[in-house]
Amino acid sequence: MIWFLIFLFVIGLVAIWPFAREAMRQPMNDAARQDAPGEFATLSQGVTHFRWIGPARGPVAVCVHGLTTPSMVWDAVAQGLALMGFRVLVYDLYGRGYSDRVPGLQDQDFFIRQLDDLLAAQGVQDDITLLGYSMGGAIVSAYTARNPGRVRRMILLAPAGMGHDLGKLAKFTRDTPILGDWLMLLRYPALHKKGTEAERALPTEVAGIIDYQQAELGKRGFVPAVLSSMRGILPRPLEQEHRAISREGISVMAIWGRDDTVIPISAMGRLAQWNRMARQDVIDGAGHGLTYTHASAIVRAIEAGIAAEVAGD
Repeated sequence: MIWFLIFLFVIGLVAIWPFAREAMRQPMNDAARQDAPGEFATLSQGVTHFRWIGPARGPVAVCVHGLTTPSMVWDAVAQGLALMGFRVLVYDLYGRGYSDRVPGLQDQDFFIRQLDDLLAAQGVQDDITLLGYSMGGAIVSAYTARNPGRVRRMILLAPAGMGHDLGKLAKFTRDTPILGDWLMLLRYPALHKKGTEAERALPTEVAGIIDYQQAELGKRGFVPAVLSSMRGILPRPLEQEHRAISREGISVMAIWGRDDTVIPISAMGRLAQWNRMARQDVIDGAGHGLTYTHASAIVRAIEAGIAAEVAGD
C-alpha cells in the first residue's frame, strides 16, 4: 500500500511540476519593466511596450516581430529604415518582451486589435509601411487584407502564413487541450534555449539578441503565449488574404533566407501563386534569424525594392 501511495505522489508531482514552474516565473509587472527602453500604452487588451526610432516627421513604418522574438529583434533593421527617412514604430506583441501577458486565443482578431489600438493611441493614420517577420508576416498580412486603405506597402521577412510542417509532436501539442499545455510547459523551455544557443556563434547585428530571447523563458506567460499563437494565428494558410492584397494593388516585398529551416524558401512559390506582383528577394547564407544576422542585407534589399517601386519597375 505504501508503495502505491508513493507512486501516486510521484505521478502527482510530475503532473503538476510544469504548471507549478510556470506559476513561479516572474510576472510582467512594474518591477519587470524597470529596465525597459521606450514607452508603454494602456490599450483595450492590456499594456503594450513600444519604441519610436528615427525622424519625428518621416513616413511611418511599423515592425511586427515573430512567435518567440521580442521587438529588439528589429533594432538593426529599424536603424537602417530610420537612416532611409522612416519614422519606425516597433512594439512587443502580447505575451512577449515587456508587454502584458494577455489570456485568450491569439488569433488574427487578437493581434489586429493590438495593432489597431496602438496605431490609434499614437495618432497614426494611413499610408503606413508594415513590416512583418515570421509570425509577424502573418499578422501584417491579415491586417493589410482587412485594412487595405491604410497600408502603402507591406514588407515580409521569412513570413509565416504560407503553410509549413510543424512535425508530429508540435502538432499534437497544438491540437490537444490540457495534455498539450502540459507538454508545452514541460518541453518548450529546453527546446527554445537549445535552439537559440545554437545561434550564439553566428554573426549578429543586434547585440545581446540571444540573451534577450532566452530571458523570455524567465517571464510568466511567455510559453503559454507561444502555444496560444500556435493554436490561433499560425495554423491557417493566408491564401485569401494575400489574394485580396494582390487585388488591391498594394506593394508587397518578401525577403527570404536561403538556409531557413523554419520557414523554408519553398514558400516563395506559394506566395508567387497568390500574388504575382509581389517582389521577392533571397539572402544567401541567411537562416531564420535573418533580421539580426543579415540586417544590413535586408535594409539594402528594402532600399532597392522601394527604389524600383518608385520607378515603376
